[in-house]
Amino acid sequence: MRAELVSIGDEILIGQIVNTNAVFLAKELNSIGVEIAQITSISDKKGIIIKALNEARKRADIIIMTGGLGPTKDDVTKHTLCEYFDDHLIKDEEVLEHIENIFRKYVTTPISNMNRDQANLPSKASILHNRFGTAAGMWFMDQGQVFVSLPGIPYEMEALVKNEVLPKIQKQFVLPALYHKTILTYGLGESVIADRIEDWEENLPEPIKLAYLPSLGRVRLRLSTKGAELETLKKQIDDEIKKVIPLIEDIFFGTEEDQPIEFLIAQQLNQLGKTLSCAESFTGGAISTRFTAQAGASTFFKGSAVTYATDSKCSLLGVESSLIETQGVVSGAVASAMALGAQKKYNSDYALATTGNAGPTKADKGQELGTIFIALASPDGVDSFKYNMGNNRTRVIHKTVNQAFEILYKTLIN
Repeated sequence: MRAELVSIGDEILIGQIVNTNAVFLAKELNSIGVEIAQITSISDKKGIIIKALNEARKRADIIIMTGGLGPTKDDVTKHTLCEYFDDHLIKDEEVLEHIENIFRKYVTTPISNMNRDQANLPSKASILHNRFGTAAGMWFMDQGQVFVSLPGIPYEMEALVKNEVLPKIQKQFVLPALYHKTILTYGLGESVIADRIEDWEENLPEPIKLAYLPSLGRVRLRLSTKGAELETLKKQIDDEIKKVIPLIEDIFFGTEEDQPIEFLIAQQLNQLGKTLSCAESFTGGAISTRFTAQAGASTFFKGSAVTYATDSKCSLLGVESSLIETQGVVSGAVASAMALGAQKKYNSDYALATTGNAGPTKADKGQELGTIFIALASPDGVDSFKYNMGNNRTRVIHKTVNQAFEILYKTLIN
């Protein structure tokens, strides 16, 4: 069973927004056994939409569109679908009542005719009721194929997919099981890893597939397979992972099934009954943000100090000004002092600290662009680590965050 995703909207094509809807849809559809044939982004113009639908139906059994369902004149998806399916609009009283309730409860301005018109929907469509907005979703069946139109606002679309679209697809089709599991590695590039595991990769049984997913200092190895029984697929993948781990033991950090490394760190800290704090300079809270984005982070995360300015390192973390003068603010000694300061300030078992020169200019004491230091304070003391992360500021920050996670996770699991 194959699906094509069609994202409608000029805002995607001009780079104004990132197409997170397609990422979400692909993951959710894969979880129920639907493969993605293609992801297409198009302008919200009638002729282009019709052409995209004609092309998509050659490749896929299910075509899911997002966007173009708003109340304004540039939202043309609904009218285009009427033309495509030789249909007409009729008023859906239930949808109209829902729209009017939204305006009564949450909107200070009177409801407009444009908003009321959102209740006019194609007569051939099964309506997918949007509890969180005014744009209803639509489900069409045509020549054995499914066409779904969803609002482009992410949280509205996501709720409709989980509550309406996925259950209807599962009811409509007999689907195979798909299973993915991802191996996490840090510290080596994909070509080096590929050399190490070449024999193992060549002997992977059908239909298991391996994909290399490199990203800023780490490589994820995703194993994918499909078949009739999910439990059988899981066992096949787990057996192959057991075979490859001895080949990558020094860089292996576990596996993820939709869980990033910060979740694995949180899991380890909670299992050990330990706590963490952070002191960040040029990373500006990027490490802390990844931890606090998790629900329940307060069980292990004590706090964070973003000490970008030199004097804040002294006043908030107790770093001696004489140390900064002699060693330089970008140094292992200062990173260590920051980590110890955070550990003391927040009374945590572990503390991560970062200081460095992310650019675009050279730092004090002659430190080159991209030179960074990460320190980890633990119950056993403090260690600092020096790296050069390149010359792109954004990449330097992202790579430093990933490296900090690697250092902490390796310490916890050892």
